Formats: sequence, C-alpha cells, structure tokens
Amino acid sequence: MGIEEYGGGQGPQSNVLVVTTNDVPGYQVQQVIGEVFGLTVRSRHLGSQIGAGLKSMVGGELKGLTKTLVETRNQAMKRLVEQAQSRGANAVLMFRFDVSEAADMGTEVCAYGTAVVIART
Repeated sequence: MGIEEYGGGQGPQSNVLVVTTNDVPGYQVQQVIGEVFGLTVRSRHLGSQIGAGLKSMVGGELKGLTKTLVETRNQAMKRLVEQAQSRGANAVLMFRFDVSEAADMGTEVCAYGTAVVIART
C-alpha cells in the first residue's frame, strides 16, 4: 500500500473548499447555510478481523483496517461536499470527523461542518 492510500481530503478539482478553521484568510462569509454532514457505516469483513486478531498478538499497524478507515472517511467527506454543493455552498467551515461504533456491527463515520458562501475580499 503506497502513501497515497493512507491519506484523504479533497482533490484539486473540488468546487467546495473544506477547512477546519472558523474562517478563510482573504475571504468573507457572505451567507451561512447551516450544518451539513456526510455519513457512512462500514462493517468489518471476516478476513480483516482475523488478520487484525493475528496482528494484535505480535503488534504493529493493522494496515487492512487503516485502509478501510481511510476509504470510509473519504466517502463521508465526499457526501458532505455533495450536500454542501447541493445547498448552494462554496465552502464548509469548522470541518470535523466523528467516529463511533454502530451497534457492534461496524464503524460509523460522520463528516460535518458549517456550509457557507464565501467571497474574496
């Protein structure tokens, strides 16, 4: 697995800027649209659980689970961006992830933030 498979975030062609900050230097918030989120729940497949169990005996990174979590976060973020764009936003401020267990069946990942319209000052 190459380094590109361990990261996430937006590609350069996105029409919606997503930042973890309250504002964007050089831009002013013109309109606050409101909260947006992208949600996904993924179950762990048997093969990765067996591999993780074996790996936990000797220690080290659980690469299969890491890759699954990266893919899950990227999917949640993509859904967040799609929701923001469909509501007329060109930016999401205060972007965050929330990760939790979903009824012992899998992992829930929610990407959330505040959808806004920003303009260069």
